[in-house]
Amino acid sequence: MHRRIIAPGALAAASLLLAIPASAASCSPGAPGIGDPYYPAYGNGGYDVSHYDLGLRYQPATDELAGTATILARTTQDLSRFDLDFLLDVSEVRVNGARATFTTSGEHELEVTPKTPLAKNTPITVVVRYSGVPSTKSAYGFTTWHRTPDGAVAADEPESAWWWFPSNDHPSDKATYDVSVTVPDGTQAVSNGTLQSTSSQLGRTRYSWRQNKPQATYLATLAIGKLDLTTSTSDGGVPVLNAYSRNLGDNDGAARASVERTGEIVDWLSGYFGPYPFASAGGYVPDTTTGYALETQTRVYYSPRQFANGANTSVVVHELAHQWYGDDVSLKGRKDIWLNEGFARYAQWLWSEHEGEGTTRQLAQYVYAAHPADDAFWTVAPGDPGPADQFDLAVYDRGALAIQALRDEVGDDAFFAILKGWPKEHAYGNASVADFRGYAEQVSGKSLSALFDTWLFQPSKPAAPAARTASIASGAGAGAVPARPRSWQKIAATNDVHTG
Repeated sequence: MHRRIIAPGALAAASLLLAIPASAASCSPGAPGIGDPYYPAYGNGGYDVSHYDLGLRYQPATDELAGTATILARTTQDLSRFDLDFLLDVSEVRVNGARATFTTSGEHELEVTPKTPLAKNTPITVVVRYSGVPSTKSAYGFTTWHRTPDGAVAADEPESAWWWFPSNDHPSDKATYDVSVTVPDGTQAVSNGTLQSTSSQLGRTRYSWRQNKPQATYLATLAIGKLDLTTSTSDGGVPVLNAYSRNLGDNDGAARASVERTGEIVDWLSGYFGPYPFASAGGYVPDTTTGYALETQTRVYYSPRQFANGANTSVVVHELAHQWYGDDVSLKGRKDIWLNEGFARYAQWLWSEHEGEGTTRQLAQYVYAAHPADDAFWTVAPGDPGPADQFDLAVYDRGALAIQALRDEVGDDAFFAILKGWPKEHAYGNASVADFRGYAEQVSGKSLSALFDTWLFQPSKPAAPAARTASIASGAGAGAVPARPRSWQKIAATNDVHTG
């Protein structure tokens, strides 16, 4: 260990500097939105969060949630006031140990005014005490807190944090997490990361979870109910923890037959995307009526309906691919959604090829031919689809077509180097479609501007790729739709994976 010697005078001067608050005249309120044009009121300006510590107490019978959130952050401007995104009832807020005043505004803004102004680039500790019944709260006419017969689930995109913890709710402000949840004995509480400990006292059990890598707020999840937990370790050494409601009925076997392959699929994906980026993996299937799945970091949320027609490893592949593309490397802005969904869909195509149920090229040819030129499918631009079309089928399928076009353009060696290098290049950070194009050009040595524009931004059907033209020449016939790959039914079953 190297110890730096600091002169006493310098230490005193540094302490004095830290003690000087920002001048009230130089301060201004932090913006009530982080600046994303798709969601102008989401996130907040003026600070950057590094850690959330959540101490929660939940009563399943009444849906009552009480919590204390301790938020560690650093100011990015001189602040007179700042906002948090939150819906529950707040009883106290402290900033750097001193009581702060607070009020609410808009659909989900908690406005906090510290006792003294906050200088730019200084660490702050914010403590919020709160309680409420999340299922009674709504914003913009909806809720993302889902009650179950024996508990509740928080898992949704692009927002879910407001119903259970105060936050800077935008993917561009990632943080680490400690989540401690107390529930009645016999009930389990599952969250992201690794289970640090469980303890019981006076009829209640506390579950303590830790996510030690940066995580976007919408990827934070909470599931409370009567759950069966399973644990294992993948061949590659990744610890896996899965959880299943005890009331899945006919979907139970199919859910377990799919989700219990998590370790195998994580190892397989690592061959394409590089080492798994987190300390644990897994998923959970609660007793909900929703239809979607979500890539909640390290602990994927799956609706039971994803397995209503039998086992489906394709949806598991999709959500686990997001652990690299979406969770490890997260969006700079919501317009960059192709970096999440296009690559998760392409991972399903790779899995199809791995399983011998249709190659990526066959799937690309089928999707391309299945949508005629006048299909509205081609009017959605995956590279900037607009807020109403973020989860449109085109973002997934046209997005995957763009990836196959990239592969055809740069060749397999460069393509797979890009797939594996991208998560390493931006590990635990944020990136945009423009960043990805620049990286792909750097690795391949090719100019890709025209290809990206054609496949991601033009509102029309691109000319047939060379591979499709070759298949027509070999006898498929102009305008003919190639035979449907065997994997297509399972892939298509996940079309509503984030919207059902």
